Amino acid sequence: MTYDVLGAAPLDYLPCRYGASKLLFRGPRRDLSKPYLAFVGATETYGKFIDRPFPALVESAIGQNCANFGQINAGIDAFSTDPFVMNAATDAQIAVVQVMGAQNMTNRFYAVHPRRNDRFISTSPLLQTIYREVDFADFHFNKHMLKRLMEVSPERFRTVRDELQQAWMARMRLMLKRINGKSILLWFSDHAPEENGDDPEGIGRDPLFVTRAMMDEVTPLATQVVEVVASKAAIAQGTQNMVFDEMDRQVASELLGPMAHQEAADALVEVIQTMR
Repeated sequence: MTYDVLGAAPLDYLPCRYGASKLLFRGPRRDLSKPYLAFVGATETYGKFIDRPFPALVESAIGQNCANFGQINAGIDAFSTDPFVMNAATDAQIAVVQVMGAQNMTNRFYAVHPRRNDRFISTSPLLQTIYREVDFADFHFNKHMLKRLMEVSPERFRTVRDELQQAWMARMRLMLKRINGKSILLWFSDHAPEENGDDPEGIGRDPLFVTRAMMDEVTPLATQVVEVVASKAAIAQGTQNMVFDEMDRQVASELLGPMAHQEAADALVEVIQTMR
């Protein structure tokens, strides 16, 4: 195993369940009968390879329960179709919703697993018609499929990207509208929202396909918006202080580390203090 600092044992995420939800969450389990903040999001919110992700850091800073409902590689679908999560977000004093990529959602072109949103399930006849030369049986993960479609035809891929962006805006608007209480929309990445989703060298950077215009579209539906772009110092740390198996080194190197999580927590605490 690789332990840059913690060295003693593999990271225990203390998996737990809440209510009737079919999702498995990161623990420790929080008492939702007391006032709490809800954190909804993908890998960064969950804190993969991170001993104390930003929800835990916020909890320590404000002295109040923070329930981590993050899911690894989640898209909006994992939460919008889970009544428990949406109710918990509404009942929270503040719900923090991380901006998630547009690739991990069921759309007109392909369907994803309802809980493991990064898993490709099936394709539509429409996408098969657009990409007749592609054997979709070769794919198990959305990102792998999308990279292949981009390689086959960047021109046709724009149609796919446009569909994902439209689906993201519709789904995010619906999700934020369902949270009746106070909410914070959190952008947490190594870059600021870009003007367009074009990337001549690939399919783009996480959160995938989400542009500045898309953020502007959904911003009015949140009480506050917090944009956290990891500092150069945080990015330069690489996998330092992360906990992972050696076989996961490549995956860990693509994620933001503890310093970036501290920067996200600091930015959130500053805004949360003005909302309480």
